[in-house]
Amino acid sequence: MATAKGLTPDQVARYARHLILPEVGGAGQRKLLASSVLLLGAGGLGSPASMYLAAAGVGKIGIVDFDVVDASNLQRQLLHGHDDIGLPKVESAADKLRSLNPDVEVVAINEHLNSETAMRIFGPYDIIVDGTDNFPTRYLANDAAHFLGKPLVHGSIFRFEGRLAMFDSAKGTGCYRCLFPEPPPPGSVQSCAEAGVFGVLPGIIGSMMAFETIKYLLDIGRPMIGRYLLFEGEDMSFRELKLRQNKACPLCGENPTVHSLIDYEAWCGTPAMEPSEARAS
Repeated sequence: MATAKGLTPDQVARYARHLILPEVGGAGQRKLLASSVLLLGAGGLGSPASMYLAAAGVGKIGIVDFDVVDASNLQRQLLHGHDDIGLPKVESAADKLRSLNPDVEVVAINEHLNSETAMRIFGPYDIIVDGTDNFPTRYLANDAAHFLGKPLVHGSIFRFEGRLAMFDSAKGTGCYRCLFPEPPPPGSVQSCAEAGVFGVLPGIIGSMMAFETIKYLLDIGRPMIGRYLLFEGEDMSFRELKLRQNKACPLCGENPTVHSLIDYEAWCGTPAMEPSEARAS
């Protein structure tokens, strides 16, 4: 069977529905198995994103989170169960993903993501998937991905709304700073803990983040680069905005002024909280 070349019998059975897709096939599946993805956050968005990436056969998945499982997480963070309360989220997540697909190497990174650690943590991975819930980490992820020349999949959720984008700013396609040049004033935007989030919403946005990631790894379809997708769950509507590179962007514009990672907590005027969900922005 030509499509099965290089795959074990167990892998042929596991990925059978991929193998019959002309856009994937055996070559695509082997490509996924040789790929690596870093997920920022093992919460609402990280749960569906990581589960679909693991199920698809992405060979190496790193998960960064320094939070522990809380009962309030269980309404939407499907990586974790009642028996996981009190455990580090990366441990709970790693257990679930390894059980889901033993082909996948899961790297649990239980440490604070900051300007001192980001470049080291990001370095070994092909693509970064950002499901964080705070502005310092979001700008940090954007800048570190740019400096390392890595694509960044961005998702956010808030109440009944979700947003999705993909940035590959090292190739001149714009970045998160092009869309939001500066963070909002401290306290002006509520977090999901303050405003609430509909439990199903992160499943929708997180699944789309995984979809975009897999498309990128396989080089199929049209990526979200240059587009910003807005989802409104109450009336089940989607809107798409064009995202262009801002020539005045301090990071990726014509005359950049940001040349290295900065103190993002001081710049945003707020601490980096648990990197496990996201507020819409």
